[in-house]
Amino acid sequence: MAAHTLSEGAVSSARDQEARNRKLIRLWLYLVLIVLATIVLVGGATRMTGSGLSITEWKPIHGIIPPLNYDQWMEEFDKYRQIPQYEQLNKGMSLGEFQRIFWWEWSHRFLARGVGFLVAIPLIFFWATGRLEQLLKPRMIAILALGGLQGAVGWWMVASGLSGRVDVSQYRLATHLTLACIIFAAVMYVARGLAVYSERSADKSTQRFAGWFVVFVFIQIYLGALVAGLDAGLSYNTWPLMDGSVIPGDLFPIQPIWHNLFENPKTVQFIHRCFAYFVLLAALLQAISTVRRSPGTTHARRAIFLVVLVLLQAAIGITTLLMQVPMSLGLLHQGFAIVILGFSVAHWRATKGAYPLQTQISSGR
Repeated sequence: MAAHTLSEGAVSSARDQEARNRKLIRLWLYLVLIVLATIVLVGGATRMTGSGLSITEWKPIHGIIPPLNYDQWMEEFDKYRQIPQYEQLNKGMSLGEFQRIFWWEWSHRFLARGVGFLVAIPLIFFWATGRLEQLLKPRMIAILALGGLQGAVGWWMVASGLSGRVDVSQYRLATHLTLACIIFAAVMYVARGLAVYSERSADKSTQRFAGWFVVFVFIQIYLGALVAGLDAGLSYNTWPLMDGSVIPGDLFPIQPIWHNLFENPKTVQFIHRCFAYFVLLAALLQAISTVRRSPGTTHARRAIFLVVLVLLQAAIGITTLLMQVPMSLGLLHQGFAIVILGFSVAHWRATKGAYPLQTQISSGR
């Protein structure tokens, strides 16, 4: 009897310690999410200010130090003056004007480097001190690897604009943003898997619908990145009609036809609009389905709130379009897309419940 009581007490103590560790790791991951969202916003500002090609070399280590004197600034400026963007768009700009675009790009790269350390150093600490559960180790290593890949993709994107064109490839821009969102979603998924839920897991149908909605949000973000890369939001600034019609003409003038889906600003904007309607419809259907299957639960309330978020994003997107994409609204639209992505991933993870505690697995409970 005494041995049984001791065993129960030891399990309870281990469970309490595991819960404390989870809370600490969850707070760390929330901080990572804030920095990741900031990187996306600074990246958006970098693109909108035309600053993304101001640093023409990829220096992962040395590049963390900005120019510190006049000679170093002129060295960077001279490199920029050798690319087509300067020759065709910014010829004759002053050093002060160059510095303004330089700092946007440098800040974006600095934050990207910083988040790598923000993930790696605490990860080593939690791992070395035994605070990191076994099931989290491969997930965190995968996230760290995705971060390294994102750095390479970022340079691959920048390299597309250093010769032969004055901006980066919309294909590569969309890949870069989508991968950033995948990393953000992965961190959110892990963090919310460590949360404490008062509600039971939802049924499999609700879980699947929530998962598919996350996929739809990813697709819409990718389409939005194509719009941004082509500056497609600067034309056809009317709503609900586009170019005077519900379905505008001349959507497929480029051959082969599929190129229009990625290279024709008119077609790309039209698809982005149409898929926005689809995402809103999917959010409504998800809310109706969840309320019917799990009435009065937090799952249902989250699904309803997600509809509100999508409606707000639609209003922001329409306003941004009608006002011809001022920087403030453009960044708000991009930032709110990250909010919707984060909330939809959190909702999906909540429908599945938290990760089982290690003590529950080992004790068979």
